[in-house]
Amino acid sequence: MEQPTTAAERPVISLSGATASLGSRPVLRGVDLTVRRGEVVALLGANGSGKSTAVRAIVGQVPLTGGELELFGTPRRRFRDWARVGYVPQRTTAAGGVPATVREVVSAGRLARTKLGPTRKADREAVVRALDLVGMADRIKDSVDALSGGQHQRVLIARALAGEPELLIMDEPMAGVDLGSQEVLAKALREEVGRGATVLLVLHELGPLEPLIDRAVVLRDGCVVHDGPPPKAVGQHALPGHDHVHPHADPYAEPIRTGLLS
Repeated sequence: MEQPTTAAERPVISLSGATASLGSRPVLRGVDLTVRRGEVVALLGANGSGKSTAVRAIVGQVPLTGGELELFGTPRRRFRDWARVGYVPQRTTAAGGVPATVREVVSAGRLARTKLGPTRKADREAVVRALDLVGMADRIKDSVDALSGGQHQRVLIARALAGEPELLIMDEPMAGVDLGSQEVLAKALREEVGRGATVLLVLHELGPLEPLIDRAVVLRDGCVVHDGPPPKAVGQHALPGHDHVHPHADPYAEPIRTGLLS
């Protein structure tokens, strides 16, 4: 098969024959996943199917035991341009006691671009824009400890959007979020897709995001069992066993420090 020759033609994510284990348990068993520029791809499956492990492997938090991974046409081991990637991990339900304001948390999303330098006007504007997209601009000075669960999730997404990523990876962004927040987040994603972002979403059900989805990849027992149009049944709560929220991750830990540059 002839390989694409230009940057625009290369897949943003290319995962081929990927295998991974958690401890001694195999979780990914030869996963192939391609996400092309401008696509919105939903990664679907029941609890334990390997969805979250797949995206954590893509951002470097879970090592592959086999297979190949490329980001923007570059092998993962040589990829360094993490400012092009925004990552929203599975959320937790509390702020974890982190003494930070909403502005400070969302500003962390600019660190890959500022290289720990002084905050610029462009950084401040990007933070405000991201918070406006998720309907949280009026809470910019508030402590994250004062936020509800849905507001926590909006802040996590704003942090990723503040970096103005070309690729946005979100792990269960709608889990445990009220319908009003889901609709706000769907609107924010429409804005990002409209400006040309590529999006990979881990979802248990499509919900308000369904109109945005170009393609669905369904995992079962660590294997791809469907790659194509979103199965209608998935949007009707057909997949059993909702993935649980992982409590080990600090929701406001700066993501680049927790694996994106490892």
